[in-house]
Amino acid sequence: MRKWLPLLAACLGTFMLLIDVTIVNVALPSMAGDLDAGLSGLQWIVDGYALALAALLLVLGSLADRLGAKPVYIAGLALFAVSSLACGMAGDTAVLVLSRVLQGVGGAAMFATTLSLLHATYTGRDRGIAFGAWGAVGSAAAAFGVVLGGVLVDLLSWRWIFFVNLPIAALTIILSASVFPASQRHSGRHTDLPGMLSFTAAATGVTFGIIRAGEHGWGDGAALAALLAGVAAAALFVVIESRSAAPMFPLQLLRNRTFGATLFGASGQTFAAFASSPLISLWLQQQLHLNPLHTGLAMLPMAVTAFLVAGGTGRFLHDAEPEWTIGAGLIVIGVGAGLLTLVGTGSSWTALIPGLVVIGAGAGVNAPALVSTAMASVPPQQGGLAAGVVNTARQLGMALGVAVLGTVFRSTAGDQQPAPLEHFVDGLDTAFGVACGVGVVFGAAAFMLFRRARVETPAALPAEAMLVD
Repeated sequence: MRKWLPLLAACLGTFMLLIDVTIVNVALPSMAGDLDAGLSGLQWIVDGYALALAALLLVLGSLADRLGAKPVYIAGLALFAVSSLACGMAGDTAVLVLSRVLQGVGGAAMFATTLSLLHATYTGRDRGIAFGAWGAVGSAAAAFGVVLGGVLVDLLSWRWIFFVNLPIAALTIILSASVFPASQRHSGRHTDLPGMLSFTAAATGVTFGIIRAGEHGWGDGAALAALLAGVAAAALFVVIESRSAAPMFPLQLLRNRTFGATLFGASGQTFAAFASSPLISLWLQQQLHLNPLHTGLAMLPMAVTAFLVAGGTGRFLHDAEPEWTIGAGLIVIGVGAGLLTLVGTGSSWTALIPGLVVIGAGAGVNAPALVSTAMASVPPQQGGLAAGVVNTARQLGMALGVAVLGTVFRSTAGDQQPAPLEHFVDGLDTAFGVACGVGVVFGAAAFMLFRRARVETPAALPAEAMLVD
């Protein structure tokens, strides 16, 4: 039994960091009332965490190579615990957003190191069991998050969705310190600080600009300045990475059509499937007056369906071409987002069920294939990097999705909070329509890129041969 304690330590940390992506959604209306937060503030409560994960995942993975995965993981757990305490004690929106960013930093350190720790701890069949269990825990976190969030907000307050992290983090730190072997260090590895700063500036500038434009209009000077700064930082990131001796993101990976298609699938999936969740939570609680627990249960069909489909079809789809698992799966997610537009002014929560179930089915096919396809498309020594880039794309898709859909919603529903029911539903349906379009378009693009890569690259060639000019 003791041999599985490292797996427990890795799974506890992973569960905690991923549950904080979804647990916040059911608490947003309570936060809005308690902190007098508007829609833009609520967007940043979600996006501060997602952006920090996206911006720092690769950098902290590189730092873990230099310092060792074990100390970086434990430091990430400690920061996550301290920032969770700060989140729970926050007296205004600004403090909560800043604390969520720090949570994201800690979460990135944990997310970047868990697989390395499991890889170093287990071998052979045990390694396969450990990776499978770790993946299952990640899938279950989404489902458990909305229910646990509902219970805690209903029985205690929204602050307890953060306080609950403290005993879990403490247990995980103690366990990790004693059960993980000492990590190898590669002191010669370089941390791409300029790449990290430019990528963070690009993601933050664009996200801030979109949210600001939704609140103040697209002619707002601060919004335009942030968008331009974000675009300039993105261009600078490309220049830095193309000239760096040890880039955070080797740009030649984008010449690999299979890998590029996987990034389309990763970013489109989180945008189309999950970015509307904060708006759904607001509709259920502000308009239908459901309590947080019932809200969590109403949002559960998507996560349960994804879990069942992934578990039930995984062995049958293992050898399926990625254009079907990732490309077509994302199109199914887009169709599910379109079905969410069945919500009308007279609808109950049950109007969500068809769309959530279809989204869950698409995600159950799509999500398990993303990391495995990315890692299989590159040389073995770049497999860890490929997995990190895909997870970065997923978090970035989530952050931009929340910003875009919130802005689209506000442009239709208006600035009044909560908006009148008719305006609220119009805004909700418009946001669902955009999510549908993203899922279908990104899915179709990924499908065609995968098909083209497979046709042009003979199956017998090694992964290095897939790096085409």
